[in-house]
Amino acid sequence: MSSQFTPMLDGLTRQRGVRAALVASEQDGIVVDSSLQIGQSGDRVAALAASLYRKARLSARAAHLGAVSFMQLEAPMGRLCAVGAGPLVLIVVAHASANVGLIRVEMLRAAAELPALAGGSAA
Repeated sequence: MSSQFTPMLDGLTRQRGVRAALVASEQDGIVVDSSLQIGQSGDRVAALAASLYRKARLSARAAHLGAVSFMQLEAPMGRLCAVGAGPLVLIVVAHASANVGLIRVEMLRAAAELPALAGGSAA
């Protein structure tokens, strides 16, 4: 089943090293749509990433640093990247060896499309 987010998510999962791409609500981490190439639960990944992104955004605001444009969590087994757009968060899970620079460019481009795709009806 496809949604208005499917082409964007499929484009992200075609990037070398990307194992999953998800769109979730920033507020509660509920998955709006996903393209998963991983065995773990997309719901858990989305909830964790949305919570981390929300906390990073609030921390940046409290420190008067401006808006968070891109968040990356790096671990030995991979990377978790997130970009916010209004009430939605675009999340990518990638292998540790993935080119985060290319993934970042694609995520920022895709995030610019999120508000139009959501049509203002996102959570």
